[in-house]
Amino acid sequence: MQGDRVPAKVLAVRLIPRVDAGLKERFKLDSRVQSLGLLTCDSDDVGYTALDEATKKADVFVCYAQSMYAGAANANTALAGEFLGILAGPSPSDVESGLAAAIHMIEHEACFYSANADDSVVYYAHCISRTGSYLSAQCGIPEGSPLAYLIAPPLESMYAMDKALKAAQVQLVEFYGPPSPTNFGGGLLTGTQADCRAACEAFAKAVIDVASNPLNYSVY
Repeated sequence: MQGDRVPAKVLAVRLIPRVDAGLKERFKLDSRVQSLGLLTCDSDDVGYTALDEATKKADVFVCYAQSMYAGAANANTALAGEFLGILAGPSPSDVESGLAAAIHMIEHEACFYSANADDSVVYYAHCISRTGSYLSAQCGIPEGSPLAYLIAPPLESMYAMDKALKAAQVQLVEFYGPPSPTNFGGGLLTGTQADCRAACEAFAKAVIDVASNPLNYSVY
């Protein structure tokens, strides 16, 4: 039903207490890093948001984050999902705390929403009140900045992004032109927290409008 939460699901999690030197070299990790935390879930955008949250709650950073091609519905195995994220930290306890924060975000906070009655069109309009180290670096903005994380199917994402940018004093700091690896599109906007929330609301309203009237392109 329109407006329903479409929650993400954590599929697999593992902690490597002392990572092998070969992997450390591949991930370009310095001598301070000893442990890794691996996580897959069935939503890449929720996963990216969750990893950023982990960097605010524990002494960890993101050393790897990647979307899986074609999305969770086309995953090649039961636990691959749509996203693999890897946290790195100086100790197992640090990484465990980071994983716990990420899992909580995935299971209880960030989620997609349905734009129509049968949930066949979904969107992500999540306001992050303050960014962690990961999304800040991706966007080239200071840590602790507000961010509107906006994602939808291809046409909906571009139409709704225009509406979001016009609805508030926000700046487009990351653009995901469709199709992304998961066949969606969107971007990240920054501004005040109030403006980011307004942008999220405008984005959601525009996606719902397209889902409700997909062939109505009249400007009147």
